[in-house]
Amino acid sequence: MGVLCGWRCFTVPLPPRPEIGELGGGAVPRGGHRHLVETEKRTLVCACTACSLLFDRPGTRTGRYRAVPDRYLTDPGHYLDEGLWERLQIPVGVAFFFRNAALDRLVALYPSPAGATESELDPQTWQQVLDGAPLAAMLEPDTEALLVHRWEGRSGCYLVPVDACYELVGRMRTLWQGFDGGAEARAALRAFFDDVERRARPVAPTGDRS
Repeated sequence: MGVLCGWRCFTVPLPPRPEIGELGGGAVPRGGHRHLVETEKRTLVCACTACSLLFDRPGTRTGRYRAVPDRYLTDPGHYLDEGLWERLQIPVGVAFFFRNAALDRLVALYPSPAGATESELDPQTWQQVLDGAPLAAMLEPDTEALLVHRWEGRSGCYLVPVDACYELVGRMRTLWQGFDGGAEARAALRAFFDDVERRARPVAPTGDRS
């Protein structure tokens, strides 16, 4: 998914004068703003308040533009063992999945110095990551992602807004140094997941669609 709003809203502060939404022309809130997914081009679009409310109404979630939800969920019972993670060949210990409605399939990506890199592994290998994860069945197409993370022998599984994943991609792209990312990138990664943990609500193993 390309990001029409560029990396500016994920990597730099908003300018002193309000930005203008790329769709409706309204002012983008300075304290943070929502995004829309343009499904035909697989892009994120900065949205003013009016547009975010308009496209968040029932009946507008299957059209060309879809508002990115703001829910965060976590599955404490989902665990990725070291052997499976090594098969994924992800150097940064983080990956995210979203369902592309147009292609009718899951797309798997991970942050890299070049931006969001799509995995070229066999889809069956990725399916092993999702097996037994109730959050995978709860994803809203195109607008939400399943975020998995493994660090220091532990693992985490979260359902998050897809733009949160691209926020992480933007941070890693900006801060990455050397082979392993460097201390600043690792600190940013920890801070990002601390925030996800703070926001996320745990779900029962059987799933909770509320």
